[in-house]
Amino acid sequence: MEVFLHKDAEKYLDRLNMKDQNRINDAIEKLRKEPPEGDIESLTGQNGFRTRVGNYRLLWRINGTVILVTHIDPRGQVYKKKNKGNKR
Repeated sequence: MEVFLHKDAEKYLDRLNMKDQNRINDAIEKLRKEPPEGDIESLTGQNGFRTRVGNYRLLWRINGTVILVTHIDPRGQVYKKKNKGNKR
């Protein structure tokens, strides 16, 4: 599968330290597998999934054979941003 990052998710990833960047990039590589691997759960009451990477969460959705990572944020903030209407 192809994995794309939303521009805001990519910006956030670029601002992280190298250790966290590497851990998140490893999780993104696992999403490329068929089926995606990692600590994945579907979002309750919403379309999409979340992947846990330490204290960070990646929110993503599948469209055919493409995965779009819409949010990368600390666990306490990612769901707040998602629910505030930040449509990405």
